[in-house]
Amino acid sequence: MKKILKKFTILPIILVSAIMIVVILVKTKSPAEHEEKGYPQKAVEVITAKKIPFRASAMAFGHVEPAVLLKAKSEVSGKIVYIHPNLEKGASIDQGTIVLRIEPTTFEISLNQSTAALAGSQSALTQLLVEEKSTKSALVIAQKKLAVQQKELDRMQQLIVKGTISQSALDREEQAVLSQRQQIQDIQGKLSSFDSRRAAINAQIKQSESLVNKSKDTLGRTEVSMPFDARIGTVQVEEGEFVQAGGTLFEALGVQAVEINARLPLNQFRNLISGLFDLHDNPSISLASASSLQVALGKMQLEARVRLVGNSSEPSIWEGKLIRLSESVDPIRDTLGLVIAVNDPYEGVIPGVRPPLLKGMYTSVELFSPARLALVLPRKAVHQGRVYVAEADDTLSIRTLDILFTQGNLVVVADTENAGINVGERVIISDVIPVMDGLPLKVIPADEYEIQLARLAVGARE
Repeated sequence: MKKILKKFTILPIILVSAIMIVVILVKTKSPAEHEEKGYPQKAVEVITAKKIPFRASAMAFGHVEPAVLLKAKSEVSGKIVYIHPNLEKGASIDQGTIVLRIEPTTFEISLNQSTAALAGSQSALTQLLVEEKSTKSALVIAQKKLAVQQKELDRMQQLIVKGTISQSALDREEQAVLSQRQQIQDIQGKLSSFDSRRAAINAQIKQSESLVNKSKDTLGRTEVSMPFDARIGTVQVEEGEFVQAGGTLFEALGVQAVEINARLPLNQFRNLISGLFDLHDNPSISLASASSLQVALGKMQLEARVRLVGNSSEPSIWEGKLIRLSESVDPIRDTLGLVIAVNDPYEGVIPGVRPPLLKGMYTSVELFSPARLALVLPRKAVHQGRVYVAEADDTLSIRTLDILFTQGNLVVVADTENAGINVGERVIISDVIPVMDGLPLKVIPADEYEIQLARLAVGARE
């Protein structure tokens, strides 16, 4: 019993001693060291914001049409006696080639008749001139004869006073003088009629000349020559067929140039125009007349690149020129019509690779404005109107961007004081998760991407 009481007395002492030791150890232990931890550095690619040459562009689509389209019609009626062997659909014919001839016999007869009538009128005029010359000579002789007879009459009147001649002799001389005067008057009257007769014959000659020229012109219209180098479209006549004046013969397409009637969305056209001027400019273009419109189009100096749509091979490019704008906007599609001219569409043809531009082909037309300096960023660097900037201390800063317009994978920043970014700052082009101001960054310059960005900005292909 005493041993049991002794055990119960020792246990509380041991327990109290242990608690006291623990308390002493806790109070005398030095405080634990805490390691400060934050967000780890985020590796990002950056480019330097700077102004680079930039060309605003827009894309339009349209079909190819010949710049010159001839729908030849017969100008005379008759039977077709000749058709050129190459006057077939798809064939090519050089300028000046006679491609079709209509039976000329009827028109040759008409020309011969007109020529004969002209020769007759000219002969009548020659005869009249000879007759007029002869009459004038006769008048001179008659006047001289009258002068002699008048002197004889004056002498006889003096003799009658002296009584040396009879009155009947004097009367006969007076009668002769009067007769000679009458003859002179007749000759003068005949001469005065020559003017009217000559005028009438000259009028006949002019009429005959007109008939000859008309007959020659009509005869010339029996032959149809190609007025330009052309490819033949539809042919609607055959040799031996009779055609009426005004009847359609064939269709010819000029090969010197083609036109593309393209449609361009209005929003792209506005971006294209804005790319023509600096932001501080106040451009004013007068389109009040056709000449001023052409001058304005010339000042735009737009480059046009034409490509075939759906060409599976390496796409070929044709250089074009904007020559006209449509007179109105399509209210349904909200597009503006453009006419692009392409010269020499048959040059440099490579079978299977580069075809000629043919009527009806569907093409794309990419328009470029002249290059000007602008602050351009890749579209992937812009996030819902904001841009991430790597500050000088390599921390992230979120900025709101003032965007002028976007073009494909490019964003053009407005040249204003509150643009949101300054030239020389580093713009993050890689994805950042999470995004917060002050996020520490490990900056990696994307030099090769900057070179690619500069090429895209001036219209180089990706």
